[in-house]
Amino acid sequence: MPLHKYPSKIWDVLKLKQGIYARLPKHYLKSLEQKEPTPVHWKPLGVQYRANPKTGQRERVQDVPIPIFYPPPAQDGLWGGEGWISGFRYANNDKMSNRLRKTWKPQLFKRELYSEILDHKFTITVTARTLNLIDAAFGFDFYILQTPKEDLNSKLGMDLKRAMLIRLARRNTELYPSEPEKREKVYNKYKHLEIPEEEAVEKQRQLEHKEPQPLFEACVEELLEGLQVQKLSEPHLVENK
Repeated sequence: MPLHKYPSKIWDVLKLKQGIYARLPKHYLKSLEQKEPTPVHWKPLGVQYRANPKTGQRERVQDVPIPIFYPPPAQDGLWGGEGWISGFRYANNDKMSNRLRKTWKPQLFKRELYSEILDHKFTITVTARTLNLIDAAFGFDFYILQTPKEDLNSKLGMDLKRAMLIRLARRNTELYPSEPEKREKVYNKYKHLEIPEEEAVEKQRQLEHKEPQPLFEACVEELLEGLQVQKLSEPHLVENK
């Protein structure tokens, strides 16, 4: 006999459809969905079987992702999904020799990137792939706003995204205070990426939560209300002077 009504594998999915999560905005529920990051160090074939090019026989495809380790410094930069890969190599490139453990690391650069929405220049550690993705997105702000959190995989990237979304939602006049036309131009440029500033799970719980009222307070209120009604129902005596 199962201990739970539903298997534990689908708890995360059911959590988004029941209770307090079901009353949250759609864009917030979409951000809570678990997604696989875009493959960077390997190319998935997307099939379970394929024909062997030599024998022509049907064989099973081992489409297994490469395990990637993201060190703590990756959270302070924008590595574009790249990380450390641990493996083995042959000594002196000789397959008959011993295998040696090796860790492949991405090449890092310090680059100064400008944000139109925040009107600030940031010196960030990036990889060559990150620079290519920024160029493909037509700008630093577009890259940060359009890239999912699974692909950003960076606390710095999520902090930048949060700051940009808040400024877009509030349309803060601190952006280009002496150039209102330029400010409106920037806001209209990124308007399609704007997300309304609404409550999250904890704030929604606080709004819906009500403190339990002690029983004696309820009795006192009921007694006072009854006395008030009784006083109003009694005839009012007027003394003749």
